[in-house]
Formats: sequence, structure tokens, C-alpha cells
Amino acid sequence: MEKSRLEKQFDFILEADKEKTILRKTLLSGGSARENDADHAWHTALMCILLSEYSNEEIDVLKTVSMLLIHDIVEIDAGDTYAYDAQGATTQRGRELKAAERIYNLLPEDQAKKLRALWDEFEAEETPEARFAHTLDNIQPAMLNNATDGAVWAQNKIKLSQILERNKNTADGSAVLWEHSYNNFIKPNTEKGRIIAD
Repeated sequence: MEKSRLEKQFDFILEADKEKTILRKTLLSGGSARENDADHAWHTALMCILLSEYSNEEIDVLKTVSMLLIHDIVEIDAGDTYAYDAQGATTQRGRELKAAERIYNLLPEDQAKKLRALWDEFEAEETPEARFAHTLDNIQPAMLNNATDGAVWAQNKIKLSQILERNKNTADGSAVLWEHSYNNFIKPNTEKGRIIAD
């Protein structure tokens, strides 16, 4: 028997709870534990509400918050790929597309299409909302890495060139926030040797 609209919505909501189990490399600000995907999504959404005035372009804040809240749900199936994992990056897109197909389609068709379109928009980085969402997605872990004295950067022997390559489009969403991140999170850790200057 076909599930009701409400049953499908709760199926998706319950599935989304699994995002709390997907651990990222980034430590929480106190350094006591690793951040999970749900922590990250909530934190970037909060940042969007508070920092949207620094977007290079006018954005629809609710749309951007929605995008940030759902952008990593695919990692329930695909797993988190560390920003500097070159090998994992080679299969990331395929894993995430397969996951998006399954997870978003748990929803009623109209909502499945809406959330999938938001995810696709985030991935493409072609709209003001997607560009700003990516800025926050990149700056949030830099902020936490700085708050934990660059521990994860140092542990993984991350080079400045890797960080700059990862952030090559970060200023596209907000030049102000990228400059702040570089000067306050990245540069001090390079000077301290937590990031390898190359």
C-alpha cells in the first residue's frame, strides 16, 4: 500500500537523524569531540542568519539556510569526505549522487524535487545563495580549526597551498568573510606552524 504524504515526510525526517552519526575530522570548539554533520549543518545555518549582510550579492536568507541544512544529508550514505582527501575526492561525486537519489526520494514527490533542486543548486555554486552557502561551508571548519589551535590541520600535515586551493572560490560568496577567515583563522596558524607554509 502506498505510504501517505505524512508517513513519507516522517520517513525522511527519521532518516535525516542519521546525519548526527556522520563524524567529520573537525573538532568542536572545545576540542572535546569531533563535529558531526548535523552540528555542521546547524552551525552554518546559524552563521547564515547572522552573517548574511556580508554576502557579495543580495540573497534569499531562508533559501540559503534551507540549502545549508540539507547540503550534507547525502553523507548518510556517501560518508564524509575530508576536504584534503584527494583519493576520496575521486569517488565523492558518484557516491553523493547515488545517495541524493535515494534519500531525497523518501519524500513526497513535490518535496523530493524541491530539496533535490536545492542540493543540486548548492553543488553547482552558480547562484548568489549557493556561493554564499559555500563560503560559510568553508569558513566554519576554518573557524573551528583555529579555535582548537589548528590541531586537525597539524595532525594531517595540511599545507597552506591545500587550504588556498580548497578556498579558491570562497571569496565569491563573501570577500569580507574570506578576508576575515584568512587573516584570523588561517594566517595565524601558518605563522605558528600548525599549517605548513609552502
